[in-house]
Amino acid sequence: MNTKLNNEIIKNVLKIRISQILINEIIKKGELKIPIHLGLGHESIATAVDHIMGENDSLFLSHRNMHYNIAKTDSVKKEIDEYYLKSTGMASARLGSMNLSNKEKGIPYASSILGNNLSVATGYALGNSILLENCITIVVTGDGAIEEGSFYESLLFQKSNSLPVITIVENNEWSLGSKIDERRCDIDLEKMNDSLSIPYKNLNNNNPYDYIDELYMIKNYVLDKKMPFCVEVDIKTLGYWYEIQPEYPNGKFINYHSGKAPEITFDNNPIIENSKFDPVFVLQDIIGEELLMSLYKETATKLIDEIA
Repeated sequence: MNTKLNNEIIKNVLKIRISQILINEIIKKGELKIPIHLGLGHESIATAVDHIMGENDSLFLSHRNMHYNIAKTDSVKKEIDEYYLKSTGMASARLGSMNLSNKEKGIPYASSILGNNLSVATGYALGNSILLENCITIVVTGDGAIEEGSFYESLLFQKSNSLPVITIVENNEWSLGSKIDERRCDIDLEKMNDSLSIPYKNLNNNNPYDYIDELYMIKNYVLDKKMPFCVEVDIKTLGYWYEIQPEYPNGKFINYHSGKAPEITFDNNPIIENSKFDPVFVLQDIIGEELLMSLYKETATKLIDEIA
């Protein structure tokens, strides 16, 4: 990869991170009256999906869609205005946050209903298989939605009808207020897909360059073989969003996964956690602190000016 391409990928990861920190500061002030689901820690997969999508490819999102919309939008301010439910918003205040789509940028649909976007994306892919050639449908879901019947049914239909669909499962081990081990037994996603002869890949290092390379290979595979593919991404949603729920068994902490991330502030460092679970920390390890901070300041200045 050349330096220019490297920098654009880095800038996109940073744009998604900084935008979310700025949005979190707005949430803290209580200015937004709708549910907001941040995707801090989800920046690498969103950047990679944006990078591999062609002109006729389509992306279907779930309620946690902020990171994908930011990756694709030309105006973060329009997205924030939509969260404010202003007429100047991306969808003129019609969609809010959990249903926010951007058809002009290849996002025709997002759904607040758990698992709903899976069947919609599958039907859309069926139509595209008749009308268009050499295009894929990407649908993003989470570990909670794979518990829904629509997940298996959609995979079955995609395979039966030879549809080039990439299903991306963002596994952050949480659904609403419960961890996987609190609510159900383990689901072996690879074996589930294998039962339908659908190939599976796990991504887990939060390196956007690796994710781009892997997704390009998967995209070419589904176009060549005319079949679906399932990608599971191990993600840690950052922000330490915990609160005590007295009514919860033993008064345990519960991760509510929407609203503000109390521990995150907008300062001179975009890194939240010094681990592989933070895509910005992974980038710093790859390119060095000096280049990362230079691009961070450049990106942050542009975003702050735009939003102001």
